[in-house]
Amino acid sequence: MRGKGFTFKQFHIDHSRCAMKVGTDGTLLGAWADLPQHGRILDIGTGTGLIAIMAAQRTTEAHITAIDIDSECISQARENVEATRWSARIEVVHTPLQEFSAAEPFDVIISNPPYFVDSLLSPDAARSTARHTDTLSFDDLAQGVLQLLAQDGHFALILPPTEMERFLSAARGRLFITRRCEVWTTPTSGARRIMAQLSLQPTTPPQSEKLIIEDHGPQGYSEDYKRLTRDFYLKF
Repeated sequence: MRGKGFTFKQFHIDHSRCAMKVGTDGTLLGAWADLPQHGRILDIGTGTGLIAIMAAQRTTEAHITAIDIDSECISQARENVEATRWSARIEVVHTPLQEFSAAEPFDVIISNPPYFVDSLLSPDAARSTARHTDTLSFDDLAQGVLQLLAQDGHFALILPPTEMERFLSAARGRLFITRRCEVWTTPTSGARRIMAQLSLQPTTPPQSEKLIIEDHGPQGYSEDYKRLTRDFYLKF
């Protein structure tokens, strides 16, 4: 019997014990990021394991390592992974990024990181950990990526626009944008999220994209959004 959570076309995510539930941000990033069919992928702050599982679905032989600092999330992520047919290719590790090391670098690193830098801490300690940078600052995130990323690899992440600027400031001169996508809820909403891919070498000019989620009212999803997520969402 499946627990509370979200059912995708090829897997189910139980998020009953995780502070941060399945949301649009993780699904968008998991579908958008460029992934190698082979090689090594690292998911930083895996939470429920959603992005790691999406990466496994999208690749044929890539090995995915998923890390998180929260023990309840790690337990639930392991259960979610074990319930998929890709479990042999996904390793879930309970560790903070600052203490994580790997024998070989990763071809792709992907993260839906914490970002409430200045807001008041939630009374729920687990939710605060998942959404505040107290346990993973943008500088620590950039430094971890620099230590773990292959020379020709890339790092993909999603953040609100202001927080993305803060991360880019922390990473300035060390990581360089190669691909950038503004996510607009509607054609007039303005950018609500930024998805970016960064590498160790600058690309001129970086690839620029715009994704509008709804274009015909609340229930009218854009063709671009449906095309991006249709391998995952049951409604498409």
